[in-house]
Amino acid sequence: MAMWDKIKDQAKTFQQSQGTRGASGHGPGQQGYGQQGHSGGSGSSSGGSKAQLIGLFKSQLASVKTELKSGAYRDASMAMCALVAAADGQVEPAERQRVEELIVSNEVLQNFPADQLRQRFNQHVDKLIANFELGRSEALQVIAKAAKKPAEARAVIQTGMVIAGADGVFEPSEQYAIREACTALGVPPSEFGV
Repeated sequence: MAMWDKIKDQAKTFQQSQGTRGASGHGPGQQGYGQQGHSGGSGSSSGGSKAQLIGLFKSQLASVKTELKSGAYRDASMAMCALVAAADGQVEPAERQRVEELIVSNEVLQNFPADQLRQRFNQHVDKLIANFELGRSEALQVIAKAAKKPAEARAVIQTGMVIAGADGVFEPSEQYAIREACTALGVPPSEFGV
């Protein structure tokens, strides 16, 4: 739970620093953060805050959608999604399909043809299943290529967070995968509360 609180604080700071959102910045979402704040929250409220948070990352990504059209972002975000999907060392066919559906329905990733996304995601997953260590180092190398542009680097992490959090559970192994990607991209993991 503490982690989501940290991310909520980061998200709140991010929203405030955006400033350009105008009046919408003070909508019910803002108040929601305040109320849930540090109550520790029971299962039900933490579920809500996770959904809010994933929504926030999605809107942050949507706000820079027009900038996220490079091959580096596409490839790095597919490597990120594969790392998240295979974070616990295995990928069930149903899990692979679920992540694939999340990828092709993601608003920002619709900048790219679905078959390109599927192909890259599955290539990484296949490598991770065949040899996890080797697949992981290859995926991290691809992720690191997005480090040149800070906006893209952060978007890769946010994409990973959206995919990882879509099921409402953020596994320690998924957190670890995201931390590794942060390191590869030179982005402080604390920005994302991981």
